Amino acid sequence: MSGIVVHLPQGSGGGADGEPGGEAVTLRLGPGEVARFGRGSSRTPVELRLADEAVSRLAGEIRVTDDHWQLTNHSTTQTYLVENPEGAGEYLRVSPRRAGAPIPFEFSRVVLPTRRGTTVSFQVFAPDHVYLDPPGAGGSWASRTVTAYSLDETATYFLVLVALCEPWLRDQSPVAVPTTPQVVERLRGHGTGGRLTARAVSSHIDYLADEKLRIGVAAAAPETGAGGVPGPGDRRNGKRDAVVALALKFAVVREEHLALLPPRAEAGARGR
Repeated sequence: MSGIVVHLPQGSGGGADGEPGGEAVTLRLGPGEVARFGRGSSRTPVELRLADEAVSRLAGEIRVTDDHWQLTNHSTTQTYLVENPEGAGEYLRVSPRRAGAPIPFEFSRVVLPTRRGTTVSFQVFAPDHVYLDPPGAGGSWASRTVTAYSLDETATYFLVLVALCEPWLRDQSPVAVPTTPQVVERLRGHGTGGRLTARAVSSHIDYLADEKLRIGVAAAAPETGAGGVPGPGDRRNGKRDAVVALALKFAVVREEHLALLPPRAEAGARGR
């Protein structure tokens, strides 16, 4: 496991005046590193600031180990939830004062209660899960073979990847990679992917590029742009193109994976 990515969405943190509505925060933590979260103060600095009066100044901390991450709850009264957004309601409770609770999910949402009848939350991505060799491969644990691209084909990010690759797999000819809004529309009606927003799809693309497929900045950046400098939209397009190119080149996504997508609207129209 190379580490984790922690993401606090925009509006969940605290602004300069202590009110909710801060900028998004993304942290990358390697084994042995720690990130603290809570309301924070000048005397209690935190890496993830959650601006709600029901959240303790130091609410908890995340610690990364070699093969998983742990959550410590510093609150004396509040229980925290760690949800698996892709696990059909699966979640863990981390009770008050619980230290080092191991979290097994690849994609997690840490949820804290508030006084407003809502919650505050942040996301944790834990890439590079290690899988054993096939039965009968033999060899010691020290000499194990690790999958080059460790992707969960039941995860939402893989569904997004299949939607990005679909035009190439169906037409077998150079075509434009679907835009984020087109991916949202393509997954509409899917049991899980049908609830995705454009922002969520963009987050999954970032996760695929940066963590699962490990595409370098140079590979994802386009060669041209306004004034010779790629803008945010250019970088996003370059990242999508690079993700699709790698997934198809190494057969990470194949024709049989198209069955994961909902039926195409035009197919249903022809049937009628």
